[in-house]
Amino acid sequence: MGNIETHLNIGSIYKGAMKGLNDSVALVTGGGSGIGRATAKRFAREGANVVVADIAVEGAKETVSQIETNGGTARAIEADVTDAAQVEALVSETVDAYGALDIAHNNAGIEGNNAPTAEQSEDDWDRVLDINLKGVWLGLKHEIPAMIESGGGAIVNTSSIAGRAAAGPAPYTASKHGVIGLTRAAATEYAREDVRINAVCPGVIETGMVQRSEEDSSEQIDQFVQMQPLGRMGTPKEIANAVVWLASEEASFVTGNAFPVEGGYLAR
Repeated sequence: MGNIETHLNIGSIYKGAMKGLNDSVALVTGGGSGIGRATAKRFAREGANVVVADIAVEGAKETVSQIETNGGTARAIEADVTDAAQVEALVSETVDAYGALDIAHNNAGIEGNNAPTAEQSEDDWDRVLDINLKGVWLGLKHEIPAMIESGGGAIVNTSSIAGRAAAGPAPYTASKHGVIGLTRAAATEYAREDVRINAVCPGVIETGMVQRSEEDSSEQIDQFVQMQPLGRMGTPKEIANAVVWLASEEASFVTGNAFPVEGGYLAR
């Protein structure tokens, strides 16, 4: 019984332990799976009220169910990040539900296809850029005013090692470079408004995106994994840890950065 009591005490201390997250309001796009799901669950563990947004709403609902099973507070909202009206409504509904917006993780993204640059179709290019880059910009466009109204906040955008190096097909690489540029521009513009904006740059992570890529080019994925000095894929939880830290007050002097979590890939 003593051991059980000890575990319960540790759990109660841990929840909300990350400075500034307890009772905060966090919005996560692409929260129905992978990195988004792991981040939403970690925010909830830290005591945040979480809005899980995804175009695949059943995945978002499953994330919410997992959060609620563990005693957290969350709600699912269906939203297409390329649709300005839907993103505006998503932010408004978040504020209406919880009274503020303190944190956002603009995570929704796709990999596109693996074709060389000259073999990419215009439709594929537009789709990847619309979701990965325009979707982040639309998030910032509506999240920033809501955060300023709430007295400040923190935003973390999902880029990639492909935003720091040539590590993927052209549309994906261009979109992820764009996310870093957008992050830096917005961070400098709104720093005096107490809105911190950073990006996280995952390496090869065990997600559905990588599994789909393996079906197309398992040899290329294996090469990327071997190029990571740690010699393995990362996990969604490892990216979530970085996102939650960047959003917390423990990172209060960090803004405009593209934070790599990539097993040493960029250090080669």
